[in-house]
Amino acid sequence: MAGPGPGPGPGPGPGPGPGPGPGPGPYRATRLWNEITKYFRAGMPLRKHRQHFRKHGSCFTASEAVDWLHEVLRNNSNFGPEVTRQQTVQLLRKFLKNHVIEDIKGRWGAENLEDNGALYRFPSTSPVKPLPSPPRENLENFPTDKEKLFKLPHLSKRTLKKHELLQSLENLEKTKPDVIKENKEDTLQRKEISQQYVQETWRNIILIHLQTILGLPSLEEVLQPAQVVPEHVMYNMSNTSKHGVVILQNKSEDLPHWVLSAMKCLAYWPRNNDMSQTTYSGFERDVFRTVADYFLSLPEPLLTFEYYELFVNILDLLQPHLERIAVEALQICCLLLPPPNRRRLQLLMRMITRISGNVDMPRLHNAMGNRSLLIQTFSRCVLRCAEEADLDELLSTRLVSFLMDHQQEIFQVPTHLQVAVRDHLEYARVAQCKCPKEEICAILPTYSYCKQITPQEFEEQKVSTSQAAVTELLENIIKDKNLSVKDKKKKLKQFQREYPQIYQNRFPTTESEAMLLENKPTIKQPMLSLRKPRFRSLRY
Repeated sequence: MAGPGPGPGPGPGPGPGPGPGPGPGPYRATRLWNEITKYFRAGMPLRKHRQHFRKHGSCFTASEAVDWLHEVLRNNSNFGPEVTRQQTVQLLRKFLKNHVIEDIKGRWGAENLEDNGALYRFPSTSPVKPLPSPPRENLENFPTDKEKLFKLPHLSKRTLKKHELLQSLENLEKTKPDVIKENKEDTLQRKEISQQYVQETWRNIILIHLQTILGLPSLEEVLQPAQVVPEHVMYNMSNTSKHGVVILQNKSEDLPHWVLSAMKCLAYWPRNNDMSQTTYSGFERDVFRTVADYFLSLPEPLLTFEYYELFVNILDLLQPHLERIAVEALQICCLLLPPPNRRRLQLLMRMITRISGNVDMPRLHNAMGNRSLLIQTFSRCVLRCAEEADLDELLSTRLVSFLMDHQQEIFQVPTHLQVAVRDHLEYARVAQCKCPKEEICAILPTYSYCKQITPQEFEEQKVSTSQAAVTELLENIIKDKNLSVKDKKKKLKQFQREYPQIYQNRFPTTESEAMLLENKPTIKQPMLSLRKPRFRSLRY
């Protein structure tokens, strides 16, 4: 797309950053790429440089670009502070390959950019990656009407009124033994819910939850119904150890014993009781490389290629004010994984979390800390696209960092899903019982979540909520009748030192402060006045 050349650019600082990025939706990685490239072209400072006795205007050195872009990426919620300088260099190489930038002679197409003083500039055109068109058959097969998600097989046109079904559901909870006997005939006529319908219920409730959490009008190009395999979900929820790790019935699908032993050695270092051989200097590094080589050799990432678009969309939620929603979204998405993949991911996250927090673990790399090394090493084997994407490494780094920090919550079994499925199946049974000769359409359950807010709104609400709580504390001190005047003065002075602005708002003048303490208790005179005896001198 042709356009004017870039202007002189802003000042030397990277500014506030490109914001939270594109919202959730299909092809989010491509949309994020387009946004980063546009922001880089608009914000990267340009100036004159001298090279080989010649002056070049409106350009920048590779190192200047690395400095500026690295700061922007670290402050962007889509990438986070874990982004390394080397990853920034890699991204600039992608820019050079895709003609986002070119060298001072107009050359581009290779990935030979280094972190040095070589000069680069922006081309006159601004390449924007086109969004691929979705396959027509996917759009035709995807149910766009939510009403169609929860229909019993061979649905007839007749349905119960909504208030009748709701009343039936309420009465179910209040059913007594004698009522059960009266309804025995209806119970005998009740049609059993098929296993196929149970699985469809799991599939559709998961789709509704994810669509609600991500705030999308449709999941068409993010997750297809066929990608939700109810058998995987139910297995992952029911076959777990006491620590919540999936237990595989088919042991041939499990990690090899030598990999499990190596992972346990690193996770419990230096208490590596499972390793019988004697250790040596650098032993832990060799064990780490053994584990890393195994995971990096897997044919596809642990989150699988087919769920790439889904997990990339969750990256939009990895912000402080959306943390709880992000955890819930990842809880559900990780349930979709085939059981062997979920088990591998759980064990890997448990291992790297333990290593990262182990103060006794020696440095596993000379140039970087253990946490950074773990994230950089395993991010590629957790999330990547089947067709190599330009932002894969940065996006996977952000996701693995969040998984590490919240792995215990993310891999908990979400009981609210079980409750939703159970309630819906019972709902359908009640509907069939009421009209056993008719095919019943169960009403779609609705779920509500907290509305997403901007980071600025989050900070404002945090301040206002904190101030309200502190103001309430001040009022409690003022109204506490059990405090003596002396103790109340002491607490108020302490409060004034800690929160001077709130104290001044409550007591704008010294008179208002004095009025609070004006009812001082009168000090009663003692009933007997005991005078101290005077000692006379012994001298005469």
